[in-house]
Amino acid sequence: MKIALMDSGIGLLAAAAAVRRLRPDADLVLSSDPASMPWGPRTPEDVTTRALAVARAAAAQRPDALIVACNTASVHALPALRAALEPDLPVIGTVPAIKPAARSGAPFAIWATPATTGSPYQRGLIHEFARSADVTEVPCPGLADAVENADEAAIGRAVAAAAALTPPDVGHVVLGCTHYELLADRIRAAVQRPGRPQVGLHGSADAVAAQALRRVGAAAAPSAEPLGTLTVLLGGHTAPLPEPALAYAEGLLLKAVSPAL
Repeated sequence: MKIALMDSGIGLLAAAAAVRRLRPDADLVLSSDPASMPWGPRTPEDVTTRALAVARAAAAQRPDALIVACNTASVHALPALRAALEPDLPVIGTVPAIKPAARSGAPFAIWATPATTGSPYQRGLIHEFARSADVTEVPCPGLADAVENADEAAIGRAVAAAAALTPPDVGHVVLGCTHYELLADRIRAAVQRPGRPQVGLHGSADAVAAQALRRVGAAAAPSAEPLGTLTVLLGGHTAPLPEPALAYAEGLLLKAVSPAL
């Protein structure tokens, strides 16, 4: 079984690690184009063109499913990706986890890129799944780029700025960009207030990984052997896992268990 994932950059690591945990024997293909980051400020047409190029590079590896591990690409390019690749290649998009965050009834915040914050897409999800909830949309300028470059100082500044915009009474934070899931512990610590219950974080990685396995008719097998391989494509060309990826637990997991590296 081979599962491909695509993103502008290393935001796909969270979903790739989730697939690896569910099926260590799965061969993984990580296709991205970090030279074109960030995708958020680009026009929908530009995002679609770039997403199609990254997806076709992944599809050339003949995977059984493709995870679009990018919120921006899922918003703007998912219909075009499905039209180009399905039914031969199932395409699984990423949706911010607004629905599960709203279930508790507690106030929650959505951290997202400035382009996504306040967008019709995000507002539509809020209206559909959380219209009666107390929701705060928090723009996080520069955070995805800082994560992509493993820039500790920039990450610290961006997380602190977003935390300052997050109301102290929130019970949950939705991570509306796949890059942010690589900082889950830091984000939780930044928004946690003394004397308050632990803030819950809601990402999309585990859900899309499970959905990909369902689409290919595979069950989870966390102890499966042998271990799967890892193929990394940067701009369509085979490459090592980018050095900044190794700054995160998810990147280290993929390196540690992938004999192809």
